Amino acid sequence: MTPAALWTYQKERFPLARTVPLLAVFSAASISVSAEMAGRPLPGWGAFAAGFAVAMLLFFQMRVCDEYKDLEDDKRYRPDRPIPRGLISLRAVLALGLVSLPVTAFAAWAWHPPLLWLLGVVWLWLLAMTAEFGAPRWLKARPVLYLASHMAIMPLIDLLLTAMEWLPAGTPAFWLGLFLALSFVNGCVLEIGRKLWAPQNEIDGVDTYSGLWGPKKAALIWAACVVVSWGLLVGVGAATGVVWVAVLLGGAGAFLCLRAAAGYVAAPTAAAQKRLDTVAGLWVFACYALAGFAPLIVRMV
Repeated sequence: MTPAALWTYQKERFPLARTVPLLAVFSAASISVSAEMAGRPLPGWGAFAAGFAVAMLLFFQMRVCDEYKDLEDDKRYRPDRPIPRGLISLRAVLALGLVSLPVTAFAAWAWHPPLLWLLGVVWLWLLAMTAEFGAPRWLKARPVLYLASHMAIMPLIDLLLTAMEWLPAGTPAFWLGLFLALSFVNGCVLEIGRKLWAPQNEIDGVDTYSGLWGPKKAALIWAACVVVSWGLLVGVGAATGVVWVAVLLGGAGAFLCLRAAAGYVAAPTAAAQKRLDTVAGLWVFACYALAGFAPLIVRMV
């Protein structure tokens, strides 16, 4: 494994240019929302540093588990990916994943040792996901259940990140469940959004939601997820005192998403596919930015 190969691998499978800002906002917003909902002051910088480190490492571990779980399918249907084409070995990626485990645990322990219990829950769920919950064929035959079971890790990660604030303080805020639900739905927005492909880009043997449901139905389901996400964002805004920000700015963002979905339905081209994937990422980024930072900004102005 050379540095050049590792750099190419991250660009293709764990793009830092996109992942770092998204997870920085995600982790900081989670901690901030927890404090805002509970009416407590923000914790020290150590909570934000630990939250960001834990989020980055957990998402990398999810990528490593996917590489292991999907290797045979990738060899058969996606030979252009880094591991099947020989850019980097699975053993090297697994080794990086294993090295990241104690680093993750240290980051959580250094801020508040009881966080290790919640980290253990996340790891157990990730392990179960990697094993497809012991029933891979049964689960893959039920795509909605498959999606829900895999996206359930998002609120678990968010529970861990918000715990950077609430666990040292004692108890979580009453309305924290709204934010965890937002994380679950936003996970669906990202996951479905990146698998709405143009018909000419579909690959035999590769599961996409556009292939499963057809472009129109898949786009409508994605749009429904965006609307639900917006509704939850408004609920979080109401709990943190910035409901009008969530209604107006969140509504503008949701409108742009729905317009992108309509464009994809009208003409599911490669450009529309890329636009939808980009918009899905921007929507999730905007959701956490509004939820986490709007209360702070409103108080300052």
